[in-house]
Parts: sequence; structure tokens; C-alpha cells
Amino acid sequence: MADSRVHPAAVDAPPSSTTAATSPKHSDENLTPPEPQLSKPVPPPATYVVQFPREQILRYPPPENARKFQNLTRRKNRRSCCRRCCCYTLCLLLLLIIAAAVSSGVLYFVFRFKSPKYTVTNLAINGMDVTSASPISPRFDVTIRAENPNGKVGIYYLKDGAVRVFYNDVKLSDGFLPAFYQPKNNVTAMQAAVMGSDVVLGRNVRAQLRRAQSQRRVPFMVRVTAPVKIKVGSTKTWEITVKVKCDVVVDELNQGARIISNDCDYSVRLW
Repeated sequence: MADSRVHPAAVDAPPSSTTAATSPKHSDENLTPPEPQLSKPVPPPATYVVQFPREQILRYPPPENARKFQNLTRRKNRRSCCRRCCCYTLCLLLLLIIAAAVSSGVLYFVFRFKSPKYTVTNLAINGMDVTSASPISPRFDVTIRAENPNGKVGIYYLKDGAVRVFYNDVKLSDGFLPAFYQPKNNVTAMQAAVMGSDVVLGRNVRAQLRRAQSQRRVPFMVRVTAPVKIKVGSTKTWEITVKVKCDVVVDELNQGARIISNDCDYSVRLW
């Protein structure tokens, strides 16, 4: 008889211990956070040195030096303006000197210009009391002989011509010359009343005057400043200043004074 026992069906075996053991391990590994990775150190920023030409630095200054650059530029502009003004002035003076030289050459070579001659012919003296210590008010009646030896040139003596009389650099009196026209080949006697007021003479000056009077040789200096214009044909030149200096020696200090010696020299200022 066949075995009628029924055997239970085979049931799947539980997972092995190896599988059970490994499963929790894997879950634990999945739950733990990963270890942080250390970041690499960042290197410091590099420093660069850039060199510019000097000209470029002056043209394009940094902002903090902009004001200095502007001041420097203004100074340079002012200096350049001053230099230009100086150059223009020197050029103008040079042109004036050349023009004066050309004019003098034309007068001399074309018209044979001759220098005028001046002489003091009379010197009458009043009020020169050198025996008293009080101030004096002298008067000199001066006669100046002006000769124009040119045959084609006339001379205009303008107003404001001055005459002064000195003794050892002490001005005694002053006055004015008359204005007149002197034609060619002419001799004119110019008379001027030269007066002084309350002139104080020092003790030494008075002693020198008394000594000179006793020796009958009293020296004086007569200075003349005359603005003139030269006439050539129908053309007049610009105003020229003639300066005359005459060393005159007289024998007395009165109206009857006689001139013993007379030496005159003159110079011309063209402008």
C-alpha cells in the first residue's frame, strides 16, 4: 500500500545569515554622511608692475595728480607767453634801432647833414651874494648861440626846452627856452632868463665861491635840454631830444661878468 502520508510542501528558506548580516551594514553605510573634502588653499593675487614712458605719464596723469598737472601746464603756458613777449619786444627794439640807423645814414649821405653847434655867448648874473649865510635867489640871463650849418635841413625847436645852471652839482636856477624854427644855414641867439629861489648854499660851497671870485675864475655848468624836429624838404622827423652841456668860466658874479672860457658838448636822443 502506498504511503498515504502527506508531506508538507517545501517552503522557501529564510535568507541566509550572510544576507541578513550584510543588509544592515549596507543601510548603515548609506545613512552616514560622506567625509568632507578639504578645499585647496587659494593663492594670493599676483602683483604686476607696469612701466610707462615719462611722456605718457605727463600727458595722462592719474586722477590724484590732475591738479598738479594743470598747474604745471599753466606755468609752462605763462612762461611761453612771457618768452614770446620778450622776443617781440626785442624784435621791435631792433627794428627801431635799424630804422634810426637808416635815417641817420640817409641824412648824412644824401643831405650831407652836419651837426649843429652851440655856444654860450653871455652869462649875466644877479643875486649871487656869497658873503652872507642866508639863502640866495640868483638869476642868470643866458644867451646861447645855435648854428645850423646845413644847406638842406631846417630845425624846429619845440616848446618845453629847459635851461639849468649848476655850480659843483648844486642847481642854482632853471628856466625855459623859446620855441622857434631855425632855417638852413642860419645862426640864432637864444635868450633865456634862468631863475632860482631860496637856494641854500653850504659853508664849503660859499667858501669855494669866494675863493673862485677872488681868483676871478668862477666855473658854472649850463645844461640845455631841447626837443626838436628835423625838417628835410617838406618832411619832418619825429621828436628828437638834444642835450647840450657847456662848461663856462666867468670872472665876476654880477651883470658885467665876462666869459673867460667856454666848452660845449651835446648829445642826441632819437626817441
